[in-house]
Amino acid sequence: MCRIVCRFASIAAVLTVLAGPSAVYASDFDSARDVASQVDQLIAKELAANKVEPAPLATDEDFLRRATLDITGTLPSPRDVTLFGIDPTGDKREQLVGRLINSEAYAETWARYWRDVLFSRATNARSQLVNRSFTEWMTGVLAENRGWNEIATDLLTATGDVRFNGETALLFLQEGSPEDIAGEVSRVFLGIQMQCANCHNHPWDSWKREQFHELAAFFPRVSVRPVQEDGMQRSFEIASVNRDFDPAQRQQFLKDNADRLVRFSDRNRDGKLTKDEIQENQQFARIFDRLLQVADANKDGGLSVKEIKEAPAPMPNQAGRGSTEHFMVDLSNPASRGTKMEPKFFVTGLTAKSGLDDLDRRELIADYITSSQDEWFSRAFVNRMWGELTGEGFYMPIDDLGPERTASFPKVLDLLAAEFVKHDYDIKWLVSTIAFTQTYQREVRPDSADAESVPFASATPTRLRGDQLYSSILKTLGGSDDEPRGRGPGMMAGAGGPYRGARNPRDQFGQLFGFDPSTPQADITGTVPQALFMMNAPQINAQISATGLTRLAALLRKFPDNDDAASELYLMVLSREPSDKERKIVADYIAEVGNRNEAFEDLMWSLLNSSEFLSKR
Repeated sequence: MCRIVCRFASIAAVLTVLAGPSAVYASDFDSARDVASQVDQLIAKELAANKVEPAPLATDEDFLRRATLDITGTLPSPRDVTLFGIDPTGDKREQLVGRLINSEAYAETWARYWRDVLFSRATNARSQLVNRSFTEWMTGVLAENRGWNEIATDLLTATGDVRFNGETALLFLQEGSPEDIAGEVSRVFLGIQMQCANCHNHPWDSWKREQFHELAAFFPRVSVRPVQEDGMQRSFEIASVNRDFDPAQRQQFLKDNADRLVRFSDRNRDGKLTKDEIQENQQFARIFDRLLQVADANKDGGLSVKEIKEAPAPMPNQAGRGSTEHFMVDLSNPASRGTKMEPKFFVTGLTAKSGLDDLDRRELIADYITSSQDEWFSRAFVNRMWGELTGEGFYMPIDDLGPERTASFPKVLDLLAAEFVKHDYDIKWLVSTIAFTQTYQREVRPDSADAESVPFASATPTRLRGDQLYSSILKTLGGSDDEPRGRGPGMMAGAGGPYRGARNPRDQFGQLFGFDPSTPQADITGTVPQALFMMNAPQINAQISATGLTRLAALLRKFPDNDDAASELYLMVLSREPSDKERKIVADYIAEVGNRNEAFEDLMWSLLNSSEFLSKR
């Protein structure tokens, strides 16, 4: 360590570098510290009652790496590790959290996290259309530190072109389907999985089928409409359908007006209407494609008078097309209209007036969900953030809460949820509070029977999300997100997933390494394609070269002593110094290989492919 400290002119210069902006404004900083202390006391009491000895606090190196990855999605630099280690300030960990949480990378990292949460459950194959706009929008609102209640409201009430209005993502990703939207709204904002109640009463929870469809009744008027530009479809927009109509009335209208429609629009007089011929009739043009699907009996791409008159009545609840009301399908008679459902929020029992417009309904359910009367809104967010930061939630999986579930350390969850509401759903405050706790700062230790029976006795190692791993590779090897397509560690072929069609290396990398962040860590495993990419990808191996302009080559030129070079390499890749045992292994291997460049290339390759690099310790 002294070797590195000597690079700086004086300890005063070092401490000047360490100085940075305060964590958050003073009152929030003090409040976060106070609530973190209360959390620690509650957890310590429970651990003592179960005769479980908690793990000691992690080293400065491990805490720095953990917090930097969690809050900004990347690794600290070797210089950061050195400076943090020699900083004598008593509250340096809290000050570090403050600097990280006020950085631009904080908003970018957590925007990508929420993108993964939503996109991983998308039912819309065109999800890429809203990828960029959502990430940019979410980055902006997180940077502004808008409350989670405000963000949720924007997602629930969004309208407009999905290319320019990122807040439309939730509705667009579920194709405007009332049932799919209801399922995601309940899961994401309440942590309650009630999509099973779409078809039947929930098999192991108390939720009834009627309750699910009463929630869906807030969203039937959401419409996903094509956006035409220069005669071509360019995008989609989230719009509202507020004009009441009866499907039977529409069918009768078509029967009564079929002759007139064909007579006035059939320009080539062939006795049928095509899509090109009816563009000037905007009202008919909007339904032509759907009508063609169900009424074109001879499949010739046109509609005759007879086919228009015999067209079946449209069914309610057509996903993405908008319907003024929501109907719960009669499972014994699926062809029937089913039962009309009135909007009602299953958590509090609050209802809406019959016949409300689309935005009125969505604004109302947003108010109901984000109200302090709805305890599940705050509990779900606290549980998710705690689980993401510590590796295990109070409820597991982190998006499966409910009155039939039992939380670990319920008093801690109650405290954090109440304080989160008290602090106006301040996300930065909550992240700071969790990071200030001893539970978050504990070291990882091997599993034991006692530790497994009582959570939070030690840190839980977690696999890096694809976005974190990509940023860590860039930080280690050099490079930036500005690299054009075809360069950088993200370029690959044959990947699928929610980022199909991605045009930049980061999203391409996410196709292979991304996963649903709501998945329990025990269920997340590496794949053979991922391992092969890390071991063999030319984009990575080209940067693990001891010659040329690579970071490894520069390191070896700067540190001619092998032990110094190994120390710097460990700091660069793993954010820590090597142990004495590791130093000996490295020295022995260099001697065995007999070629310094080759040995260090092998060492860097091994560190990049280690489980320690791929996970958060």
